[in-house]
Amino acid sequence: MDINKLLASFRTEVNDSVIEKDVKKITGNISAIYTVQTLKQIFGFIDLTTLNNTDTPERVKQFTEKVNNFNTHFPDMPNVASICVYPTLVKHVKQNLKTENVKITSVAGGFPSAQTFLDLKLIETQRAIENGANEIDMVISGGTLLSGDYQTVYDEIKAVKDVCGDIHLKVILESGSLENLTNVKIASVIALEAGADFLKTSTGKMTPAASPEAVYVMAETIKSYFEKTGKKTGIKPAGGISDSETALKYFALIKAVLGDNWLNSEFFRIGTNNLPNKLLNDISKMSSEQKEEILYF
Repeated sequence: MDINKLLASFRTEVNDSVIEKDVKKITGNISAIYTVQTLKQIFGFIDLTTLNNTDTPERVKQFTEKVNNFNTHFPDMPNVASICVYPTLVKHVKQNLKTENVKITSVAGGFPSAQTFLDLKLIETQRAIENGANEIDMVISGGTLLSGDYQTVYDEIKAVKDVCGDIHLKVILESGSLENLTNVKIASVIALEAGADFLKTSTGKMTPAASPEAVYVMAETIKSYFEKTGKKTGIKPAGGISDSETALKYFALIKAVLGDNWLNSEFFRIGTNNLPNKLLNDISKMSSEQKEEILYF
């Protein structure tokens, strides 16, 4: 596909100030959805993430056991949607995960910078899948996109998706590094046309990470793509989402732009490692007179 010709047929120019006003209008008052029910729903959207250079097989085993035992401790809660780790640790999640319906997500493709050779990206993706990953999170080549070489960005995503096959591919835009929302829109179109099953904001390794404005643009692009093709694709804010209020703002944005049909773990995820305990504490405080802090994860 000639992605440049395709982009020329899209309206990719974005007015940042208009987007900011729209986002403020949607997220300005979240009190109506600040409920136990919504917080529990959000918990089930979490990609529980550990992406530290100090991660070890033993740490990942303990991490996975927390997920296995979660519903024993919190029987009225949904479990997380997936566990997200580095490729070399996927097999340790696979060996220890006993809970049904929790996916195994692996970052791949030279995460977090994507600054490596395409053949290595493909090998890493394939190895992660062979070791048990049923979802792949890859990062676009941001510098390549900013230089205007959209075709290479498209070709790389498509090549990774070809390796993934039916395995879900989440494409990380690293939106905070793309300079403006027009570039976020362009990156979103390229990723979707190349076969992305999800758009994801950030690696969580750069600042700024997720932003409501970027998520709004990504969601609008997903909506347009669905109207054009009939294919529903997901969205995953990630990076800096560490409290209930922030999570609720993203929930409100997805509800407003994409509607209730996207408010499930098949099409909406939140990448985080700090949010679960915050949600558990807020839910507990709203449901009872609990005073002791919950530090389950």
